[in-house]
Amino acid sequence: MLTPDPLNYGWRDYGPRVGVWRMMDVLDRYSMRASVMLNSDVCEHYPQIIEAGRERGWRWLAHGKNNSIFHTGMAEDEERAYLSEVTDTIAQATGRAPKGWLGPALTETFNTPRLLAELGFDYVCDWCNDDQPYPLRLDRGRLVSVPYSIEVNDIPLFVGQGISGEAFYRVLVDQFDVLYAEGADSGRVMGIGLHPFLVGLPFRITYLERALAYIAGHDDVWLTTSDEIVEHYLSVQQGEAID
Repeated sequence: MLTPDPLNYGWRDYGPRVGVWRMMDVLDRYSMRASVMLNSDVCEHYPQIIEAGRERGWRWLAHGKNNSIFHTGMAEDEERAYLSEVTDTIAQATGRAPKGWLGPALTETFNTPRLLAELGFDYVCDWCNDDQPYPLRLDRGRLVSVPYSIEVNDIPLFVGQGISGEAFYRVLVDQFDVLYAEGADSGRVMGIGLHPFLVGLPFRITYLERALAYIAGHDDVWLTTSDEIVEHYLSVQQGEAID
């Protein structure tokens, strides 16, 4: 491990310093609100980002304290205390308790869904196995799985596969076209995993904007947040758990 490590620190720090503000401008142009997977440490270190998101009506999902603490192997009492601390920090900073959860690196224990339900969470995004929300089976409480994607996501696409901005645009448009056609009978959810230190770079943001313009140009598309998707889902479904 390099100490200090200006290369990797600077690579990541570009996100909160520059990239996120560029992304805000793009989302604003299409009246889109972000569903933010929020590390609670961000509330302490970057309160200006929280304030800008609040002004825009963004929704905040808890995403752990930071991305270095995984849930794997946590004892139940330890995990309950950790979840409570993260939830309280985000609620205090944003003015509302988070309703959704995405685990750091999408990690869970066997207790995580039940503990989230106990703490008042409505949904979790760790299970990337559907294009529609569905209810999880719990011993106690209620929790909905909301689609997230580890495929339509800038980290595996740009870092893992090294694709170009143009190819990224094609991924987003092709994903949308199929879901849009299927959604004519029953709505589909298209989430795009974005990280400001990657997609917020000038040579990439233009392709994100082109894709968002394409999506926003279609009729019968609900440009919304994950919170509102779950609110709608729960209002129209009885939510019997499925395997």
